[in-house]
Amino acid sequence: MALSLRKCNKYQGENNSQCVLSISSGVLNPEFDLELCRSGLEMNGFQIPESDLEAPLKMALTAPSVKRYITFNSSLFHFFMAPVLYIILWCAVFSSLHSYITVTDYWVLCLCVSLVSIFLTTAIIFILHRSNKEINMNLDVRLIAVNERLVKHKLLVAVADWVENCTSNLQLYFVYWDISHCLRALTETLEEQNYESRNIQKKLQKRMSHLVLVSEVPQIQTEPQEGDVEQDTDEHRPLLQEEQESSTTSDQKGAHQPTTSLSLVPDTGLSAQVKAHQLLMTYSALYMKLLVSERLSGPSHYRMRPKRNHCTTASLCLCQYIRTKILR
Repeated sequence: MALSLRKCNKYQGENNSQCVLSISSGVLNPEFDLELCRSGLEMNGFQIPESDLEAPLKMALTAPSVKRYITFNSSLFHFFMAPVLYIILWCAVFSSLHSYITVTDYWVLCLCVSLVSIFLTTAIIFILHRSNKEINMNLDVRLIAVNERLVKHKLLVAVADWVENCTSNLQLYFVYWDISHCLRALTETLEEQNYESRNIQKKLQKRMSHLVLVSEVPQIQTEPQEGDVEQDTDEHRPLLQEEQESSTTSDQKGAHQPTTSLSLVPDTGLSAQVKAHQLLMTYSALYMKLLVSERLSGPSHYRMRPKRNHCTTASLCLCQYIRTKILR
């Protein structure tokens, strides 16, 4: 685990999209050195209290389920999965065709099987790669709480990875971002479209309906009852608890923890500014991940960039990304 400056040049000033710091970690055991992170930020002039840095990052990234997700959804895992998947598909297609089709020239059959296997493998890897450009509940949504704290210090975080020379690079990025410009622009957009509030809400429901958080509800009891289960201290966390009791224990005690669902779709009764802030925070980690990994889609040439772009290194800034992907 080390301090890395790959894709993160020396911090030189307060410019949106300027990478302040990146911390590397291994894919097999994703764990970031937060002490090193703090020292690196302090070297760049950011004095952030522990409640806004270490505490939310530990809650978001140290859960075993999150570590497993990072490992199995990493570029390195997909890199090694591709040839294994190709071999499995080749054997499956060959055995299926060989059972039903009689072929005298086996090289023709092998060629056809190879072409079909290559096509299927490419399609599956493409789908997995494309899914990484969409917001996910396991990582991007967990970082919302972190960005809500760090945005006060004009920082946003994201986790990104890539493969280079058969070596995985998993990094936690801290990017300078003054959200006031994007907040003002997105608020104006929502206010301009206020007369189409129903259409806007339908678009939000359509594109964000899958973003639902499930959290446990504390049980309030006046009298102790037999078989009670002690409440977890993390029951008010936005996502599922980090450590769950085994199914055997739950079955033995017969206790069922009540849960509640919380949609990330902004409520219709909120003001335009509150809606804009909620949208910016919801998609902040995803946008930063695409920004640092250079996977933002949009005009590549500087002169073709949309007006009111608040980002110095990409074709779309955060508010423009939300207007393009969510509100359009």
